[in-house]
Amino acid sequence: MQLDFPEPSADALAHSERLSIEVRAAIAANNGWISFADYMNTVLHAPGLGYYSAGARKFGAAGDFVTAPEISSLFSQCIAGQCAQVLNQLGGGDILEPGAGTGIMAADIMLELERLDALPARYLILEPSADLRARQAETIARMIPHLQTRVSWLDRSPLQPVRGVLLANEVLDALPVSRFIMRNGVPHELGVAWSGEDFNYTARPAGRQLAAGVATILHQTGTQLPEGFTSELCLQLPAWLQTASDWLKEGVALIFDYGFTRREYYLPERQSGTLRCYFRHRAHENPFLWPGLQDITAWVDFSYLAESALAAGFDVTGFTTQANFLLASGIDQRVADLAADGRAQVAMAAGLRQLLLPGEMGEAVKVISLGRGGVAPPTAMSGRDLRSRL
Repeated sequence: MQLDFPEPSADALAHSERLSIEVRAAIAANNGWISFADYMNTVLHAPGLGYYSAGARKFGAAGDFVTAPEISSLFSQCIAGQCAQVLNQLGGGDILEPGAGTGIMAADIMLELERLDALPARYLILEPSADLRARQAETIARMIPHLQTRVSWLDRSPLQPVRGVLLANEVLDALPVSRFIMRNGVPHELGVAWSGEDFNYTARPAGRQLAAGVATILHQTGTQLPEGFTSELCLQLPAWLQTASDWLKEGVALIFDYGFTRREYYLPERQSGTLRCYFRHRAHENPFLWPGLQDITAWVDFSYLAESALAAGFDVTGFTTQANFLLASGIDQRVADLAADGRAQVAMAAGLRQLLLPGEMGEAVKVISLGRGGVAPPTAMSGRDLRSRL
């Protein structure tokens, strides 16, 4: 297949080959086959070699993709206003952000909370990647040097659970997923094998956990998936929610991510699932291209997320789209306040389209609020509550 992608440098290709050798060794040690979830976990997170743990630039114009905090500071300002509501309910507290990207969301949130006189006691960034921690620290030092002492990094779960706000923006779509294909009405798991020249998908009968997950999908949606239907299921989601519950003693978790409800996710016409790869702002569907040099994501099943959150001890206190959340947070008023500065308003316009329009992130990204300890959700979650769709 011809790909209109820029060729990686010789050093980058050598790096990818080192990771490829590690994956091939794992396949050989497991009788010629590993699960796709294991493959995805290795190419994204292998120490020193995986996409997120190595040194290539990932975010922004020079990277592979752009997230909402890089598109416009208004995104983070709106979130900050909602965080202030939660912190005020609690009489203070902390913010915990797992997977903070470049650190720009943390910096913009802290600046807005300072303006609102609602700074948290601590802004904790849970980041296992040493490379990303260094980039985040540079952003914090550059943007909010006077608030640096309130920001600290964790490479593992906090020793004590926090009271306050847990923020996860585009974190769950990077969790490794299991892939399956329907054959004669039965799910088969798509794993990864090595042909001698390339990695490729190889199907086996689904194991008990994956088969049970697909059976739940079929039962709850009432659909029959057609022959060859291919999709994914994030079997790690319940464990992530249980860990998040351990992190947050009292407060609200706000989770932003690309996703669908279960009925939307597993529509029969969505024949190839949601798995996507990103290299230099080009999206494609080949996860075996240049391991370690590209991002691999899958959209989130928010129905499964809500079920897992309830099982982990959270209350599901709201569910809406990113556009609804931002509008209910007053993003339109913030834009109006820029009217006196014509240049600033023009500069914001393109970013706002990406954040709000249905064909961009506005409808594709969903927001769910999860409560602990009876804390009320922030007001932006009540603008258009879609929990009945979960």
